[in-house]
Amino acid sequence: MPDQDRADPTLRERLSGSALDVAPWLLGAHLTHAGDDGPVTVRITEVEAYLGAEDPGSHAFRGRTARNASMFGSAGHLYVYFTYGMHYCANIVCGTEGWATGVLLRAGEIVDGAELARERRSRPASDLDLARGPARLAQALGLDRRFDGSDALADPFRLVLPDEQPALVERGPRVGVSGAAGTEEYPWRFWLPAEPTVSRFRPGKRHPVRTVEP
Repeated sequence: MPDQDRADPTLRERLSGSALDVAPWLLGAHLTHAGDDGPVTVRITEVEAYLGAEDPGSHAFRGRTARNASMFGSAGHLYVYFTYGMHYCANIVCGTEGWATGVLLRAGEIVDGAELARERRSRPASDLDLARGPARLAQALGLDRRFDGSDALADPFRLVLPDEQPALVERGPRVGVSGAAGTEEYPWRFWLPAEPTVSRFRPGKRHPVRTVEP
């Protein structure tokens, strides 16, 4: 695990930049959740950046709601949302308060607490699938809406960033995002190359082109 003190006063400052700058820094970072049933740590291998009101793919594109309120908080907090009526996904809030920018934790490798993660994930066929995909990652860490707005830099969480940004980072369009926000116009997904835990790319739905009769 990278050797960095959780109480480092520069850590929250590092997360207060643009999500496009923070996202690559989070690759290789370790996020630990020490729940009541024990700790699980994931090494993050894939992320996606979301830029609030500037980003048609963001939950905050049209402003603040009860669901996305945590995105408008200070850097280093979690935005955990419920999707498709069955899954939770987790983001690290970035930028300054009110920006509503963040980084989706899309995939990772469980490096501690694998047995507990297997139980939470109903024992998948391969450990590579324990946190491959944002819903699986959140489930392996035991995250749900109870932790929305929690500080990822304080108990029961610990976030440890690498000392340096990874030398090799791949980037491309985000997974499953509809419209232009899911195309090469927004190459805001970042991942570590050759990592087997990185999820497969899946394009979002294309909005139909409307024609107007003369």
